[in-house]
This record gives sequence, C-alpha cells and structure tokens, in this order.
Amino acid sequence: MKQEMMQSRVKGFLDVRGKKIVNEEGEEILLTGWGLGNWLLCEGYMWLANGYERFDRPRRIEAVIEELTGREFAADFWRRFRDTYITEQDIRYIAELGYNSVRIPINSRLFLSEEPGKIEFLDEGFRLLDRCISWCRKYGLYAFLDLHGAPGGQTGANIDDCIDDMPRLFMDQDCFDKGVALWREIALRYKDEWIVGGYDLLNEPIRPKRTEADPDVDDLLPRLQEFYEKAIAAIREVDSRHLFTLEGHHWASDTSIFHKRYDDKMVIHFHRYACQPDISCYQEFMELSERLDCPLWLGETGENVTEWYTAMYPLAAGLSIGYNLWTYKKMNCVNSPCSVNVPKGWHLLTDYVRKGKNPGVLKARQILEEYLENSKLSNCTLHPEVTRAAFRQPGCVIRGTDFDHFPGKGVSFSGLFREENIYGYRMGTGMEIRNKFPDLGREFGFDCRWRRFVLALGEKEFACYSLFDIRRGSSMWIHLFVNEDAEVMISQGGKTIAVRELNAGEEQIKAGPFQLEEAGEGVIRIEVIRGRIEVVEIGTV
Repeated sequence: MKQEMMQSRVKGFLDVRGKKIVNEEGEEILLTGWGLGNWLLCEGYMWLANGYERFDRPRRIEAVIEELTGREFAADFWRRFRDTYITEQDIRYIAELGYNSVRIPINSRLFLSEEPGKIEFLDEGFRLLDRCISWCRKYGLYAFLDLHGAPGGQTGANIDDCIDDMPRLFMDQDCFDKGVALWREIALRYKDEWIVGGYDLLNEPIRPKRTEADPDVDDLLPRLQEFYEKAIAAIREVDSRHLFTLEGHHWASDTSIFHKRYDDKMVIHFHRYACQPDISCYQEFMELSERLDCPLWLGETGENVTEWYTAMYPLAAGLSIGYNLWTYKKMNCVNSPCSVNVPKGWHLLTDYVRKGKNPGVLKARQILEEYLENSKLSNCTLHPEVTRAAFRQPGCVIRGTDFDHFPGKGVSFSGLFREENIYGYRMGTGMEIRNKFPDLGREFGFDCRWRRFVLALGEKEFACYSLFDIRRGSSMWIHLFVNEDAEVMISQGGKTIAVRELNAGEEQIKAGPFQLEEAGEGVIRIEVIRGRIEVVEIGTV
C-alpha cells in the first residue's frame, strides 16, 4: 500500500479488528516509522563507545560527563541535549519522509523518583513527552510510548539503564510497584490523546543468558506475566481506549509468554535483527497471530545494510505487519535517516572512558558543545536512501534472491528460505539459489552473509520484484553473471521494457539502464527466454 495512503489513515484512536490494526474509521493502517533512540535513554554505541562498560547506559554516561565537566555544566548539558536532540524539525522530517508513526523510548528516571518506598512523579520527562506528542499530532505521526528503562530495569542489560545487569523490576517489589504506578500515571495523562497510538509496556524484558558467567533469569517469567496483568489492570482503571503492544522475553523474540490474550486491544510486538531476510523470520509470529487472532507489530528492527531493509520491510508490509526501525538518529552512521557528525576530538572522550588521559575540563566541554550543535537536524548528514530502501522506492538496491513471495505478484515461493539447505535448493518455480560470494561476513556488527547468494535462472524461468512510487524518468539495471549465452526479457506490469542478448563470461556484468514507467506500484519481471544467468542484484534510480 502506498505511503501516502498510510499517512492519510492517521485518524483517531487506533483499535484492533482481528489480525488488523485499524483507525477510528475502521480502516486498516500499516504502521511505518522510526524509534527515537538515544534521546530520553542514551546508549553507548550511539556515542561511538560500543563495548565500553563505563559508558554503556545513561547513568554511567551521565557519571562520566559529570566527572569530566563538573556537576553544573553536566546538568545544563543534559537539559540542552534533551531540548536539541529531538525537536519539532525532526518530527516534521520523519513525516515528510513518508512515515506515519514514531516509537518514543523513555527512561523511568526522568518520570519517577528512584527513592525507595516513595511514588513521586517528576516534571522533566512529562514536559519533554508532552511537547513531542504535540508535534506528532501536528504532523500526523502516531506516537507509541515505550518503557525502555523501567524502574530497576526489566531486561538486565545496558539498554534498560539497570545498575547491575539484573532485571530488578521483577526482583524488587518496590520497583515492580513503581512500574505499575508509572503506567497508570501515563494513562491518566494521555487517556484522551488520540495521537498516542499505544502503550509499549516493556522493551525487551528478561534477557537471555549471554555468557557462562551470566546469571540465568528465566525463572522471572511468571513475574513478567504478572507485571503485564497488573499494569494493564491499572491502566484500564483510567483508560479504556489505547492499545497495548506486548513483547516476549529474550530480546522480544520468544513467544512463550503469549499463551493467552492479555487484553482485547493487544498487539503482539516482536523484534528482528541480523536474521535471514525472508518469510521464515516472520513464520512463528504469523502462526501465533493466527492462533490468538491478534495483530503483529515489528516494533524494533534495523541496524543493517540497506539491501536488508529492502528485503525485510516490503515483505513485512505484504504480510500486513507494520514496522518501526531503530534508530532514527545516531552518530557517524549510514543506515539511519540522520547521522550526527563526529565532533573534533571526540576520541579524547572515548579514550578517557577506556582509562586514557583526561582531556581536561575546558576541552571536554568544548567537545560536548560541538556534539550538541552537530546533533541538530540542520547540521546532520541525511540519508534519504535509507527510506528508499525501506519503502522499496527508486534509489534502492534489491538482491536477486529477494523476489516477490506472494501469488498474484508473478511468483510462487513455496518453501522457506533457510541457510542450511539453501545451496542448490529448488523451489516451485524451478528457481535455484547459489552461494556465489562465500567470503561475505559481518557489517555493522550483524551477520550479512545472506548477501553471498544469487538467484540462478534457466530457460523459461523468471522472478518478479515489486517497486513502489516509481517516478517519471526512473530506470533500473541488473548485475548478473551470464553462465551461457542468454536472451533475457525485462517487463513492468506485463509490458515489455527490453529484450537483451547477453554473451557468456566469467565476470559480473551490468545490464541496463532500462527505463521504467511511472507508477504507484510496478512489478518488474526478469525472464530468461534461453540460456542461463545468475542475478546478483537489481539497482534502481
């Protein structure tokens, strides 16, 4: 479905109708958007300090900055950081890119005092949230409120701002009670706010056992279920209209918590990173959705090469699964819409974290001042190609193996695309996936070996690729190997664009460009009339 239509469906409170999310007029809406990570809950890797334990979560980042710059400067820095990192201009830009929602990760420390035995709400967090929600209303973006850092921590890792890598929300009754109270207060404040799409009760609760030394915390799963039940009950005392998006444990990937529906307005929220970008990564959740008659939301995903986005998200949309990518803005990146340029001398801060030389108060302040300035949208490096990849618009690159998976779009893909049997695997169309680039490994910290595969096509075989929002003047090219002298026909929407004679050779060649016709959605078909080819990727401009 075109993004313009999805944006036009931002109307009134969201609701659940079977396996669909619908707006107040009963129209299905496919959620597309970005998470506002690093704004109200910082993560060290977004500050180019991945793996640096002293700088991996908000309370530790705050401590280091206070050490370097003094208490007064640090307090003022954080006030300005939260007023600068996400502004009205950022929300407007996300809407202009064509998305219809944002996920706002919050840290409970900005909203609720940590003092034991006391429920005291703080103004700072609500002030920032109120302002962001007003911008979302102005520009037509549903805002999902994500408790990313619950009292005591719900994950037991740096991402929840916990003290000791233990999920103390479920271990300490005071933390548990504070978490329930915070959700009731949030619901009380926003019960009449329709632009709030829903409440994401806990981000990635209960981590897995990561190392031999890591304590196993799976025995806390009954407490996770209890938290969902009690938080939902507390919210329903004051708010009957908003959705809940609920996540399973082990990085929101395990489905065992979903043995029942917790609420009539429940959405199953799952995360996907570093997986093979094909229908197999959605299969378990689709079966769960069918069993519970409940919608799915891929509420956090991304941090990969853009070809992975081109494979993952159009496929999700075809399955009626909305998605929210992580994360909208971070430092020195190419896979988010906004990249914060690295301040001069930034390495002096990260060297200090690794027990290097203290750069001195004045130098540290100077570096952080530049960071504040660089984080403004007007000073960021923008990557519109990331959005073109997610929406599969001209300007994206499609891997040959990422062809359409659904009947009616020109192909039948009957099996699951699994690495253990992918080499030489024959599918219903007679297609064959071949391992052409065995040395591909990892990028951005995630496994990208799926890019080593190419699609082998012989005589009378074809593959189809959907492309959206095709503008006048758009064109495409094909990177391929020609195994035998071949004749290849390229068509769009059943109309032949070109027929090409290709001579056999060992080298990868680039065929094209082929002009495309303007269309909201166009299905590109590559068919071998004779001979044999291996399609590496399809590029579009």
